[in-house]
Amino acid sequence: MCEKRVLIVGGTGYLGQHLLQSFAEIQQTSPCTLAFTYHTTPPPQPLLRAIPHAVPFQVDLCTGDGLHAVTQTLGQPDVVVNCAALSIPRACEMDPAAAMSINIPTALIKWLSSFSGKNTLLIHLSTDQVYEGIKSFYKEEDETVPVNVYGKSKVTAEQFVCANCSNFAILRSSIIYGPQTISPVPKSLPIQVHWMDSVLAKGEPLDFFHDEFRCPVYVKDLVTVIRTLTDRWIAEGNQMQLLLNVGGPDRVSRFQMAEAVAHARNYNTSLITPVSASSVDRGVKSPADISMDITKLIQMLHISPISYAKGVRLTLDAEASS
Repeated sequence: MCEKRVLIVGGTGYLGQHLLQSFAEIQQTSPCTLAFTYHTTPPPQPLLRAIPHAVPFQVDLCTGDGLHAVTQTLGQPDVVVNCAALSIPRACEMDPAAAMSINIPTALIKWLSSFSGKNTLLIHLSTDQVYEGIKSFYKEEDETVPVNVYGKSKVTAEQFVCANCSNFAILRSSIIYGPQTISPVPKSLPIQVHWMDSVLAKGEPLDFFHDEFRCPVYVKDLVTVIRTLTDRWIAEGNQMQLLLNVGGPDRVSRFQMAEAVAHARNYNTSLITPVSASSVDRGVKSPADISMDITKLIQMLHISPISYAKGVRLTLDAEASS
């Protein structure tokens, strides 16, 4: 039987690198032809050395330039995982046209439609920011009312995927956190575990929002979801049109996230001060509570994401051992 072909779109990003590493680790038991795309910066050498069999392709997702080379080398992929996005809300607010052009996978789906058979599964990463943020634990069937350009671009992307793909899985992901990648990806956001750890270690006081809530998901849990969907598609090949919330089990504020890091490291929690999100002008509107109900994920895929506290400990342990 021919090896299955998996294409990671946005393979040099945080989630993309974790996916490449995961697929590479199972090559002995479940071999596949693995490829990934990057935009402008050449793939980092540490990544190429760590996963030498993964084939890189330079692709412009706005125009589709470079996808023909994927066809010539790889042929029709069995699974495409689209991790590429302009995902910084403020950047999307400043350039809505770029947000729409990058986040709606028009060129990618046009390319997939060029193949005669409907034998490709598109796993498309969306976001919890499609929800309005006026209640807790949103379900997949709840109305999407995004409050910023980033959320609006991702809702439009979801609609485009649903209208133009025969087989897809749309994953509405919360904040993704976890160990650093093979080739470090800069993450300056204060919600990241490493950033909070480094600042708290210096004994510096920190302000964190107490009134914005998310369900952060440990990156390896998200990878497991994607791998499970991939395995199911390759093994069964049944039509798949799926929309899933993918978050952790805990509804936490940024203040509570920082507290979890402090508890894991035995730092002084009095350094962390709760403040209201309304006290800071971030240049973009942010939803207050986009915590998600993940019952459907657990029931359909039999995956139970780990708690935020456990994920923080695993992240810090991985950093200590690296």
